[in-house]
Amino acid sequence: MILRKAGSRALALGCLLGLVLCGGVAHAASLDPAVLPKIQAATFEVVAAKPVNDPLTYAKPLPMELLPFQERNDKYYSIGTAFALGNNRYVTAAHVLQVGIGGLWGEPALRDASGHVYAIGKIEKYSLQQDFVVFSLATPPPTAAALDVDTKPALNGVVYAVGNALGTGVVIRDGLYTSDTPEDQDGRWKWMRFSAAASPGNSGGPLLDQDGKVIGIVLMKSANENLNYALPISMVLDAPDHLAVIDQRIPYQFDVFDTTLSNIFKTSFALPLSFTEFSATYQKRFDGYVDGQLKTLLAKEQDKLFPHGTGSNQLLHGMPSMGDFPALIARESNGTWALSKKSGENTKLSDNGYVTPGGAAGRNLLFHVRKPDNVSASQLYGDPTRLMDMLAKVGFLNRRIGSESVKITSLGKPTMDTVYTDAWQRRWQVRVWPVSYENILVMTFALPVPDGYQVMMRFSAASQQHDCLINMQALTDFFFATYDGTLAQWKDYLKNTALLPTAFKDIRIDIDYGHRFGYTSKRMHLAFTPELQKIEPDSMLTLGFTYFNDHGKVVWDVGDAWMAANAHDPDSINIARGVAPSDDLDDSYKSEWNKIVQRQHPYDGIARSENDVMKITGVVGTPADAQSSVRYYVNYQVEGAQSQDAMKAKLDILMKSLHVDEH
Repeated sequence: MILRKAGSRALALGCLLGLVLCGGVAHAASLDPAVLPKIQAATFEVVAAKPVNDPLTYAKPLPMELLPFQERNDKYYSIGTAFALGNNRYVTAAHVLQVGIGGLWGEPALRDASGHVYAIGKIEKYSLQQDFVVFSLATPPPTAAALDVDTKPALNGVVYAVGNALGTGVVIRDGLYTSDTPEDQDGRWKWMRFSAAASPGNSGGPLLDQDGKVIGIVLMKSANENLNYALPISMVLDAPDHLAVIDQRIPYQFDVFDTTLSNIFKTSFALPLSFTEFSATYQKRFDGYVDGQLKTLLAKEQDKLFPHGTGSNQLLHGMPSMGDFPALIARESNGTWALSKKSGENTKLSDNGYVTPGGAAGRNLLFHVRKPDNVSASQLYGDPTRLMDMLAKVGFLNRRIGSESVKITSLGKPTMDTVYTDAWQRRWQVRVWPVSYENILVMTFALPVPDGYQVMMRFSAASQQHDCLINMQALTDFFFATYDGTLAQWKDYLKNTALLPTAFKDIRIDIDYGHRFGYTSKRMHLAFTPELQKIEPDSMLTLGFTYFNDHGKVVWDVGDAWMAANAHDPDSINIARGVAPSDDLDDSYKSEWNKIVQRQHPYDGIARSENDVMKITGVVGTPADAQSSVRYYVNYQVEGAQSQDAMKAKLDILMKSLHVDEH
């Protein structure tokens, strides 16, 4: 995932800031009043049209009256400043126009002090690293105005920062041209540093000398001191015509481990191009760059990535987590891969449904959706709006209007709805929803499970949709999910064959309420009747899918199966797959394995009481199987006091009901 540049702050205006056009220009007293009309005529706001339609639904009408009059009535967002150099040449910061690349607003345009809006004609020059763009207008203002330039300004001279500060119209603020400082990447040129105040919205505006001549482009401010940065105007004038140049170091990282690439996004392409053509060309080059960065990063770590390397052995040899909240498999600082998750409080839905929100490694939100009983699996999986409406009930989506925050209850229909198959052959439903007023996307990867969904979500800048998608695709290979539900939910889930993981081709589940339950896979088969445990629509079945080594190849398959009379009844049976620990694991793994092989407590078939629940555990097979690296053991538990004979009788029924085919 592309990381934001640190150490400086661009001055483009945020999407929620309003706009108040000034009839005149505020200015420093020492600037010659005679040049002010020229400065005003040659300086423009950079604007982008607000989306006309809003597909979002809110918990109540938006209190737009809380916004200033101009902001709530303006049809445009103000995103920066531009100025004229003459001959239909206009200049702004590259990062100002970046807002429009792949964005959800209208194409960037210029607006003058009278409110007239001018469409961009062609992009003529562009430099990402030097952060400028030169362009023409499709139809320039009828009265041409241009600023003169000074390519050799004197240090310590008085300067004036001109721009659309905070979206309130063009203002002029004075200071000194204090010093020059090398650019961070390779010191290829020097930024101008100045003390005149600059605010969000100033980006792309002119930095003037005491005679009103342009000496630089206002770009950013220092994060640590009260100084701002400008690019010398000479660098814009000297840059090659009809060429877009991109040569910038952009760090790249993947959420589940801490290695970072710090390579250079370097490319160029011919100009002039319309903004639409420029945007498409830039986006294609950028998407190709991030494709290569992700591929390189994963290849660099290949021998250490889960499930490879010794850091994976704890998960490969441990028992699966049987909780219903998902996790990402992330590498800890000691090199060990472990489950990363943090769940919050349930948000109730109707008819026994709920949503559990949480998070994991990096910038990922995780959710477990237990669907309402009155919603079938096909209704849920086939209606992405229904899913997002359920997630929205958690309350993480809000729109701020003035001092008030209004809950978003629906995002409407997604603009993308497709299926992605991960390396473990699990089918994910991938959806993308635009949130136009913020110029962002909400992206979900939803894994269908018997009781609803396991969901991974991320917010993305609209221009980084591809980068976010490929990252989330890669993250699915590091996703840990348990398949849990009532028997009624399981029957409903299994009908949706197109969305089932490939692992289910080797699994058969037979349910005959009140008579028989059967589970068959290539590793084991189990069948029992109500003599052992209730078999009703609300009885529970959890398949603990996990990752383990199978004859030299790591697979994703069932490592634990748990069945209960119902969700609230402690009476349950459990069949687990134990595996001999690798040599590098600590003694706790080896001790537990030795207990299983030697049938030592608690694997000895002797009933025990734990918190008013009786439990009994036995190991499948004979002592002659001691050399096997895989052993299955079973557990039966029931609430209240029970005799050894009664517990052993249940264990015997369970053992006779189970046949292990894996050796």
